[in-house]
Amino acid sequence: MTVSVAESEVFAPASVAPQFVQARLAGVSVPGYPGGVIPKSMAEGYACQDIAIDLWPDELVGWKVGYVPPQHQERLGAERLAGCIFRKNLWDAAEAPTPFRAIAGGFTAVEAEFIIRLGQDAPAGKTEWTAEEAADYVGELILGVEIAGSPLATINVLGPTVVASDFGNNDGQILGPVLDNWRDIAWEDMTVETVINGVSVGTGTAASIPGSPLAALAFLLGHVATRGRPLKKGMLVTTGASTGIHDVVAGDRATVSFGPLGQVACFAVPAN
Repeated sequence: MTVSVAESEVFAPASVAPQFVQARLAGVSVPGYPGGVIPKSMAEGYACQDIAIDLWPDELVGWKVGYVPPQHQERLGAERLAGCIFRKNLWDAAEAPTPFRAIAGGFTAVEAEFIIRLGQDAPAGKTEWTAEEAADYVGELILGVEIAGSPLATINVLGPTVVASDFGNNDGQILGPVLDNWRDIAWEDMTVETVINGVSVGTGTAASIPGSPLAALAFLLGHVATRGRPLKKGMLVTTGASTGIHDVVAGDRATVSFGPLGQVACFAVPAN
């Protein structure tokens, strides 16, 4: 049967999602975007993500928030994007560095994060939030590291719709110290530095996150409600890469220092 050009360019999330899931479960890379046709909109990307979430054999325990690069925001009608975090990819930082996997031929990076744990269930039908409203739902503010990761090496190059389609480019979360008095500290005074293999690769503060971590939470609260997945008490929300996205490979060691507030150390190991 001959397939027309128009038909061949239709994005097929039901075909793409299982391929990403299988590659992640096996810890292997994919040679290119599955099927060759990338999602044209954020909605198509999230349709793929939702299918993958339902296929993934683990409990959804949180979400990551990423920033859509300015050159894509108007076209996509989005400033931020969301990805998913699962229980088996959630670790508590210890005195010894925390190991995390790096898929050979895929993409892996570390991101310094200010992480929010929900203190109460969010109302299921509320899809518009302000940062002030979101603040009432913060149970804890946690310092930590997101492990960005995908079987697809070019995930960020191909853009936000592709990032959304593969778990938001998330492959784990390391939880460090809880900042009990966070409401008494200005965002700009929460400093952070990322060091990889002994070299400083990025600095920032909680104020580096556009609008503050509460603005990221407000986005996420509304976004997941529109997808029928409202936030529940105890769920985690990573609010953005406060020092940037720092690529790593197996063997690399990273330390994220929050100054006097604490630090998180980790290192990449081969996925296989």
